[in-house]
Amino acid sequence: MVVVQPKPTSSTSQRRYLRAPVPVHFRSEEEVPESRAHLRIRTALWLMLEREFKDRAIVGSEQFVYWDPTDPKQCLSPDIMVWLGPPDHSWTSWKIWERGAPHLAVEVISDSDARDRPWRRKFAAYQRTGVLELVRFEPADARNPLRIWDRVDGDLVEREVSTLEREHSEVLDLYWCVEPSPEFGSMLRLSRDSAGLERLLTDTEVAEVEAEGRRIAEARSEAMEVELRALKAELALLRK
Repeated sequence: MVVVQPKPTSSTSQRRYLRAPVPVHFRSEEEVPESRAHLRIRTALWLMLEREFKDRAIVGSEQFVYWDPTDPKQCLSPDIMVWLGPPDHSWTSWKIWERGAPHLAVEVISDSDARDRPWRRKFAAYQRTGVLELVRFEPADARNPLRIWDRVDGDLVEREVSTLEREHSEVLDLYWCVEPSPEFGSMLRLSRDSAGLERLLTDTEVAEVEAEGRRIAEARSEAMEVELRALKAELALLRK
């Protein structure tokens, strides 16, 4: 629900109050320690989603999400956040009472995170935000790296994740893929199809595809030039 704040009027500006207002400050950024693997996985996901949803969603990474307009301490900073709707590149922090709940949140768990008790607190906070889909990815967990919760009847309920099939994201209408990574153990990806053949590409992969396209175009151009020279030579012989 979007709450519209009343604008000050001439009458309110002329009133006398018994105390001065105490402004509520909501931070828009904070320096947080982050491992190299955590940064790489988070950034890769953010860039893939930014490219895929640039015209139809707001995609955030590590920005604060607030759900209590009276308490700035009630906040989260998801590794990835997606809200489906008109893009807005000017936002710095997300206030649920102004914009509504994010539709998707992703948390990447690294060795620097303490695991059980902080996750319980974080999960309870996500319950209160109203997020529709919550994804937890822990690349160091070889047995169960991917966990997903869906909003069912107002409750966040963990789904049974198959180790054989890719998991459909109801929010994104894409499929979550976990694949081996020589650098991180495993990597979280997204695919347009359930077979994982139409994966969203990382920036490195996009650059490789573009470079291969240029190489093929140059090779074709060179082949056409060779063929053209051969035809000109053959035509010159015929004219003699």
